[in-house]
Amino acid sequence: MADPIGVVVCGATGRMGSETALAVTRDVGLRLLGVVTRRGDAVTVGGTTTPAFSSLPGLLQQVHPRCVVDFTTSEVAVEHGRIALSRGLAFVTGTTGLSQAALDELWRLAEQHGVGCVVAPNFAIGAVLAGHFATIAARHFAWAEVIELHHEQKADAPSGTALATARAMAAARGERFNETEVTKQTLPSTRGGEVDGIHVHSVRLPGLVAHQEVLFGGQGEVLTIRHDSMNRGSFMPGVLLAIKQAADNPGYIFGMGPLLGL
Repeated sequence: MADPIGVVVCGATGRMGSETALAVTRDVGLRLLGVVTRRGDAVTVGGTTTPAFSSLPGLLQQVHPRCVVDFTTSEVAVEHGRIALSRGLAFVTGTTGLSQAALDELWRLAEQHGVGCVVAPNFAIGAVLAGHFATIAARHFAWAEVIELHHEQKADAPSGTALATARAMAAARGERFNETEVTKQTLPSTRGGEVDGIHVHSVRLPGLVAHQEVLFGGQGEVLTIRHDSMNRGSFMPGVLLAIKQAADNPGYIFGMGPLLGL
């Protein structure tokens, strides 16, 4: 049996980071070597105290992982990607809000150093499948809107998943979607954002985790594709799959679709 893949998790005290660290400890093919937190305080994961540093370079002086996983902020994630990939370490991030320039840089670094890099707006298998189904439907409907719903502490709006879904739908259709020209808005921005004719709406409320609806309208019918993540455990199978993919296969991958054969 091959040795477990050594992993470090950045942002390990956050919601996704803490869930990821715990999931890594429960997978026999992986080994949690350390974590990065804001204060560098010791962290207990699965009943075991795990080495913690306030910076990734400091941690990498002490442990030697094959993969760095990041759930921080867009600015910090890019820096962690630079550090990991330039050292020949695989990099996985689900941090959203990354600019196209940042994504391009991660792609260049992965190619330059011949290591794996997975950037995924959403790791939930069902969410990825729902997005794929939406691209199929986009070829058959001229009208569509996206509603994404998340917890009140999510920093960015719309979600990275919603943007990726809308862009993929537009690419699959090959032309702009139709949209209603509202001549009077009694409340500014009521129609939300817009991607190639697809209006995107964001909801932020306590009690939500991560949810998305894609609505297609046609003559006498409406098609709704909805996915709901009830808790952050729903993302873990995808996160673990991405870690193993990145650690064992060089190259840059955006989104979970290629890992699922979509």
